[in-house]
Amino acid sequence: MEEEKYHNLKLGERAAFISIAAYICLSVLKLTIGYVSDSAALKADGLNNTTDIIASIAVLIGLRISQRPPDKNHGYGHWKSETIASMVASFIMAAVGLQVLLNAVSSMFDGINESPDIIAAYTGVFSGAAMYFVYRYNKKLAIKINSKAVMAAAKDNISDAWVSIGTAVGIFGSQLNMPWLDPLTAIVVGFLICKTAWDIFVQASHELSDGFDEKKIKHYQDVIKNVDGVKGIKDIKGRSYGNNEVIDVVILVNSKLDIKEAHDIATHVEKVMMRDYGVYDVHVHVEPN
Repeated sequence: MEEEKYHNLKLGERAAFISIAAYICLSVLKLTIGYVSDSAALKADGLNNTTDIIASIAVLIGLRISQRPPDKNHGYGHWKSETIASMVASFIMAAVGLQVLLNAVSSMFDGINESPDIIAAYTGVFSGAAMYFVYRYNKKLAIKINSKAVMAAAKDNISDAWVSIGTAVGIFGSQLNMPWLDPLTAIVVGFLICKTAWDIFVQASHELSDGFDEKKIKHYQDVIKNVDGVKGIKDIKGRSYGNNEVIDVVILVNSKLDIKEAHDIATHVEKVMMRDYGVYDVHVHVEPN
């Protein structure tokens, strides 16, 4: 099971590489066309993609480090490395998002006399379509290898696709004697960048502080209660190491059971959780009842 998880991390690198290649190409295209056509919205979208490059590189580094086996300083392995990388990426994205907002607001107050060239809108449409196909590939791979990191990358891909389409809509609208619509769209893009950064930060900080889904822990509690020999649960906790879930549970068993019988029940609980629910590790403590 552990070898398969390490193999899945290796496969996850493919999604990061594809995202990096796509973002590099699209950011160069958008920034170039954005400056040539004088489109604030397209330049903002291009800057958004530069942050996505950094975020994808951070995910790639995290996936690489996560593949390292446990050592004397990391007895539980390096699984949390990708989560740390995601948090670093969120700070970078937030900084760029705020810069985009400031530039767009300044552009609006400075006064705008001309609408950007229509080629900027077509660039936005093309970029949105390209990112949609990247999203479909990464989502399919994320489902195949059951990777939260790759699925998060896929969600970032589809949000970027919508940002590009929104950018195109804003530029098309600015052609209708509404040049102010282009910087207004840039402001919306800036907010979307900041929101994506915030969402990544919240999820990463939740996992790094050992937060765990309450509904999932309740479901696991019900499953363990139904295991033969378990009379009740005194305590149950969950935490995540990257994509791996670790459950700590104190079960109550018949006080008349001998040590071997109690141990067999605990072992059965471990097997059920790991085999049927994909839990990476289960620590079971037995108490008499």
